[in-house]
Amino acid sequence: MRALKIAATGMSAQQMRVEVISNNLSNMSTTGYNARRAEFADLHYQQVARAGTVNAADGTMLPTGVQLGLGARPSAVTMKLAQGALSQTGGDLDLAIEGRGYFEVTLPSGLAGYTRDGALKRNGEGLVVTSDGLPVAPEIVIPDDATSLSINAEGEIYAYFDDAVEAQLLGQLTLVGFTNPKGLEAIGGNLFTETEASGPPIQTTAGQDGLGTFRHGYLEDSSVDPVYEITELIEAQRGYELNSKVISAADQMLGATVQVR
Repeated sequence: MRALKIAATGMSAQQMRVEVISNNLSNMSTTGYNARRAEFADLHYQQVARAGTVNAADGTMLPTGVQLGLGARPSAVTMKLAQGALSQTGGDLDLAIEGRGYFEVTLPSGLAGYTRDGALKRNGEGLVVTSDGLPVAPEIVIPDDATSLSINAEGEIYAYFDDAVEAQLLGQLTLVGFTNPKGLEAIGGNLFTETEASGPPIQTTAGQDGLGTFRHGYLEDSSVDPVYEITELIEAQRGYELNSKVISAADQMLGATVQVR
């Protein structure tokens, strides 16, 4: 009775789909979060009668054959690279990326990490860091006596001082792009690391090489669409129930077989 194991793979697939949807909904308020989508593929097929074989009885060729599928398997959980809505915050170091690209940060291990979370801060030394205290690359230090900041679309950070009429340029933030952003590895904390699938990072000035620009005083909201996710959740739940009914039907058929005398 193959239906038991086939339906079990279907239930496992729908369970994984629900877990992905749950993660999306839990990150509805996460800055710069891109929704994920579970993708599935069919499993191995058992060739009962292979297409193209010749019937020994009359010499005719089978046009289609008989192939019995053995269920489903997860093939990928991919990011949907959609731009989240921009919310105005007015923060001196709040930056939204409008378009493609990532901030580069330095992880505790010394390796590079990448994020779209532009809720930047400055630490006790005046260094521009993320909310988790990771320094943003290239490193920029803001003097203690700076009264206000201004950041243009290209990422140039200007500081204003009481004793100066003109603003002082402190440095310029850059953006990093990837050939395949969906190949990045998520490590939590709104952070990604590069992989062989993503390709090497391409660091450049904002607004160049197809990358986006900065919006000062804004943050990018999560791209999760609650209505779409709830619809997907209902569909996954119904799929799970249908597969469980297949298991019940297969169990009843086995029970009927056992009772045959």
